[in-house]
Amino acid sequence: MNDVSSTLHDMGLDMVTQKPFPQAGYLTGLQRFDESNDPAAGGVSLLLAGMLRVTGESGRQSLPVSQLIQLLKARQAVLQAAFEIEQVAEELRRCQRFARPGQLSAALVRLRQQQASVRQASSVARQHFVEAAAAFVRVAAIEVPPRLSLEAFIVHWIDLNVPADTATAS
Repeated sequence: MNDVSSTLHDMGLDMVTQKPFPQAGYLTGLQRFDESNDPAAGGVSLLLAGMLRVTGESGRQSLPVSQLIQLLKARQAVLQAAFEIEQVAEELRRCQRFARPGQLSAALVRLRQQQASVRQASSVARQHFVEAAAAFVRVAAIEVPPRLSLEAFIVHWIDLNVPADTATAS
């Protein structure tokens, strides 16, 4: 359970819907690969497995598996948090449309509290994503172009370099 979902669960307001994560299958495969170091176990291609392993005489890893896993998990949490913010906002708009003028109903107060909690959890998820991105870029020795935020760069990098699942991408 991510931070947003656990916050909502604590409030007794579970969001049942999960935002599809385009790289979910790849992330699962990476986790299996990281545990067993066997490309076949995670469905990781031999070419990619070669990239993920320690390469060369210097012992430098070209793509650190554990940091990539953390980065993808953090990205998934950010996407889920944004999705849940939108769900709460939509529910709040729906309830406010039919609310009577004057004092707020208990349902509207509860939804506004839920909205504040989801926004706070989203901020925490985004902060974890930026921390994971900084660690990944540092360990993988990827140079971030000047005048481009780390967050924007790493989202673009993930979209270009991490395969999306064919079932969830469409």
